[in-house]
Amino acid sequence: MEMIEIYVREVTRRLPEKMRNDIALELRSTIEDMLPDDYTEDNVTQALEKLGNPATLAAQYRELPMHLIGPKFYDIYISILKLTLTIVSIVVLSLFIIEKFASLSNVDTLSMLNVTGFIVEAIRIVIEAAIQNAFWVTIVFIILDRTISPNVHVPLTLSGTPWKPDDLKKIPNIPLKKAIKISEAGAGFFWTIIWAVVYFKATHLIGVYESREDQSGLEFVMTVFQHDVLLSYWPLVSLLILLELLLLTYKAKLRQWTFKLAMSNTIVHLISVIAFVIIISNPNLINPEFVTYFSNILEDSQENLPSAISWIYGIIVLSVIVTSVLDCYSGFRKAKMK
Repeated sequence: MEMIEIYVREVTRRLPEKMRNDIALELRSTIEDMLPDDYTEDNVTQALEKLGNPATLAAQYRELPMHLIGPKFYDIYISILKLTLTIVSIVVLSLFIIEKFASLSNVDTLSMLNVTGFIVEAIRIVIEAAIQNAFWVTIVFIILDRTISPNVHVPLTLSGTPWKPDDLKKIPNIPLKKAIKISEAGAGFFWTIIWAVVYFKATHLIGVYESREDQSGLEFVMTVFQHDVLLSYWPLVSLLILLELLLLTYKAKLRQWTFKLAMSNTIVHLISVIAFVIIISNPNLINPEFVTYFSNILEDSQENLPSAISWIYGIIVLSVIVTSVLDCYSGFRKAKMK
């Protein structure tokens, strides 16, 4: 019965992955023992009422105390804390990177590309934001725990009422293996922002760096790409950004892989690969000065250089295609799961 499967899933999703299968089998067996041979939905409801809130039962299996906020709001507190920490971290880090990259010029690229300093500053900003987020979320739940239903000492649902089996009917029946986590969609948004910023600032980021004479840092010598040629594709790149953001929004809305989502994912990947091949195949994309510099590094003649560049192009294009195919396959595989 669907209510039983949802109840088992609500318990096991709160447990470590290595425990889930064994606990699921044990729990199903326990529920079946509590039911008559020809059981009805009312029998199932009564059995689940005896077992109680899935969060409480999961805590008993974990044998871990729930004293950070209190059992009444602990499960909701942890869920919201994880969600807000993920969102805040992604937003803060994205804004930090956009701000840094948007103000780049050939002169100040050097100070920004002090890798250690950049990473340390990014980590510091994310940690500060995470601490503030955790602090305020905790304060809110401390207040809620002491003001809402003070005489209730069992876990409450998001609606602020004690759990009952009918609450399972409001939960989508999504198998864990085909579910899409908020963190997964958030990471997708973050990656889209990163590659978009890198594209529009590529002539200030992707190039040749040499040590300064005073050893105080790196000096930006030349760019790999020709600025005008690269940015001539901005309408196509902007379309890709829009499609990826729409796809990620669709993922966040569905929260599970479906055949329609897998098809949408495949279409976006196909357009992305075609656009990538079009851009990278432009013979005028690479800066001629970089071609000469690269030839000198290889200690090879200009005649043999096209062959070497073709091999590099081939490896990059093949890597992009293989990665896209694997992601598309993964989407269809998860959509077929039950």
